[in-house]
Amino acid sequence: MRAVVCREFGPLDLLELADMPAPEATPGAVVVDVHAAGVNFPDLLMVQGLYQARPDLPFIPGAEGAGVVAAVGGGVSGVSVGDEVMFVSQVGAFAEQCAVDGSGVMPIPEGLTMEQAAGFTLVYGTAYHALVQRGGLAPGETLLVLGAAGGVGSAAVELGKALGAQVIAAASTAEKLEFATELGADHVINYATHNVRDGVREAGLTVDVVFDPVGGDIAEPALRTLGWDGRYLVVGFAAGGIPKIPLNLTLLKGLHVVGVFWGAWVAQNPGGSAGNQAALAAMVRSGAIRPRVTEIHALEDFAEAFTSLAERRARGKVVLSLR
Repeated sequence: MRAVVCREFGPLDLLELADMPAPEATPGAVVVDVHAAGVNFPDLLMVQGLYQARPDLPFIPGAEGAGVVAAVGGGVSGVSVGDEVMFVSQVGAFAEQCAVDGSGVMPIPEGLTMEQAAGFTLVYGTAYHALVQRGGLAPGETLLVLGAAGGVGSAAVELGKALGAQVIAAASTAEKLEFATELGADHVINYATHNVRDGVREAGLTVDVVFDPVGGDIAEPALRTLGWDGRYLVVGFAAGGIPKIPLNLTLLKGLHVVGVFWGAWVAQNPGGSAGNQAALAAMVRSGAIRPRVTEIHALEDFAEAFTSLAERRARGKVVLSLR
């Protein structure tokens, strides 16, 4: 089968498209004929050896996708050959077939295409867990989303609106802010030209929850937008730098700095994760959220997909198509 292969950690140009053995449906596993695969920032980190987890080499990157079940291993229930599913798996999705743990396979919510489903689980799962379980976002509160046009940021904008919050979208270009407005953002701030804290003040707002997948120099100004008992959600570090925040700021306003590691939470709380996925599926059916796929690349053009994320040009989801 054709697959994107990482044989050594390093720059993206070390990746190659190669022929690899097809996976088998071992006990507890499901083999999926992959129709589309979502491309995520952690994939970019993993192939460079910069992610928390370092798979054994060589490996096939790709943590999520959608397709049709080709085989079901022993001990797996609720999944049949021919089912259309979406799935999460730490690696393996950038290939014509992927073996997935049975617990990582889910039916595609009604109303999603294969491409939408391929990029749905990780970003919406992360954003929903962050806002609901970690941030306790309540209707009427104000949410500030950094990196608001990226995969997980755009999901947070949509979900924030669906959960009844007033949403401030912050991003680095006018085009990204226009995209965030289309997603439902009430206010926008261009943090390439404007200080985030000043932008929030000029809007006459105080923030209750900050959703931050960016990190870097934007973190401290964003933290300063929070009011009493505000929650700062640490989602990722797309800017590359891990910020050092003066802890006295948290003391003065009774702030909560909360880490969000969706994958680890899912492993420890599969029942809660299933509940979140059911809630998200209901939002899709009702039309409250509509995943945006803005770039679809053929498998052989995987380098273009990775580059779009690496250069932070991507808006919404970037997807590889295999059919």
